Amino acid sequence: MAVYIYAITAADHPLRLDGLNGVGESGGEVRTLGSGSHRAVVSEAPEELRAKRRDLVAHQAVQERLLEDGAVLPMRFGLVAPDEEAVAEALEENAAGYAERLQQLDGCVEYNLKVARDEDELLREIVGESEEIQALNERTRQHPDAHDDKVALGELISQEVERRNDSAALEVVDAAAPAAVTYTAGEPTREHFLNVSFLVQRKRAGEFSQAVADEAQRRGSAYDLTLHGPLPPYSFV
Repeated sequence: MAVYIYAITAADHPLRLDGLNGVGESGGEVRTLGSGSHRAVVSEAPEELRAKRRDLVAHQAVQERLLEDGAVLPMRFGLVAPDEEAVAEALEENAAGYAERLQQLDGCVEYNLKVARDEDELLREIVGESEEIQALNERTRQHPDAHDDKVALGELISQEVERRNDSAALEVVDAAAPAAVTYTAGEPTREHFLNVSFLVQRKRAGEFSQAVADEAQRRGSAYDLTLHGPLPPYSFV
């Protein structure tokens, strides 16, 4: 029977699973598998699993409950093992690695930070500070058919946008990182030039959030800093 996996914990984790419902239409019983030093928190895998709100909420509720009581290796939504034996084998084979990672994550949560910048404000800044771009911009206005100048102008602006966003991303990370254990950068989105996750000790969560708030205030309304958390430390498993 296929099993749905929510997380891996140490064997001495309290594992308070009462009142929790699993994913799927029937919301099956949430239970544990394994012996020795680790446990996998699982439920019966539904025949069809989709990222419906009900199932996402159930998945998150299990992980948040576990995270309240100790270190957790959270699995991302949708992880299914073919049977209980496969889970038990994985726990045994990877015991050393799980133990090391659980130790690293003990007492920590994840915060995700996304940063966007007002595009119109950025373009005004770039044009206002570059005589070369100003000259090309003027030539393309006077000569709408000047294809080479249009291409050169587009390339210059694109390069400058990338350079300035890269510089701002480094500055934002540098401002927040001292209050975190570590961080990992994700892929930028269409709207956000920075998408980064921080591993933060719970006892320093307030300090970390304040560092982000201070940086947002320093940058002003042209920047949008969006902080999500605390979250299970998905990005550090």
